[in-house]
Amino acid sequence: MIELIQFPWSPFCIVQRRILDFSSVRFKLTNLPLTGDRSLIWKLTKERYYAVPVIRDGRNVVFETGEDSQVIAKYLDQKLALGLFPAAIEGEQFILWHYIENEIEGLTFKLNDAYYREFVARPDQLSYVRHKERKFGRGCLDAWHAQQKEMARQMEQRLLPFEEMLGHRPFLLGPQPRFVDFDLFGMLGNFLYSGHYQLPASRPQLRKWYRRLASARLSQFAT
Repeated sequence: MIELIQFPWSPFCIVQRRILDFSSVRFKLTNLPLTGDRSLIWKLTKERYYAVPVIRDGRNVVFETGEDSQVIAKYLDQKLALGLFPAAIEGEQFILWHYIENEIEGLTFKLNDAYYREFVARPDQLSYVRHKERKFGRGCLDAWHAQQKEMARQMEQRLLPFEEMLGHRPFLLGPQPRFVDFDLFGMLGNFLYSGHYQLPASRPQLRKWYRRLASARLSQFAT
């Protein structure tokens, strides 16, 4: 059985979780502790990787090799015959996932983290704050909480291209979901995780797409 090792609210973990759900394959979820203990994935990857997500599939342990490698999604796509990476749209997908994982994710994780006290257990909050402040500077979490209205406005603007794309087709690049659909779904799933936000009312096509993809299954698109 495929095992997904994750943090539940991680946008990149949500991407892989939705892909697995889409496939309808049976899989197992393993949540890492928030205490900073990454020993499980450090061991599984033979001391080559410490981030999430990681896939364990029998003897195969799959993890990303670079900022834009998409190793995990491509592994699942090939194993489960999902059709997420057609050669004909390789270039378009590459451009889109760079935008999604930089311009969109750069705001969504901050908006979610603004409410970290509500989904990170109190004993784990110190290590969570320490991790964030080492990367983004002292007081970053409080700053994101104070700036959330402006960040939400920026995100609404950055979602406009997707709203325009979805005005003409059910998924971003055509009649069935491709990898970039799941990638954007993961970033927005992270944004919605705290329960304090909704997708912008000014993006109605995006809201319909999100609901459509949330329930989509591969069997609906089998030829």
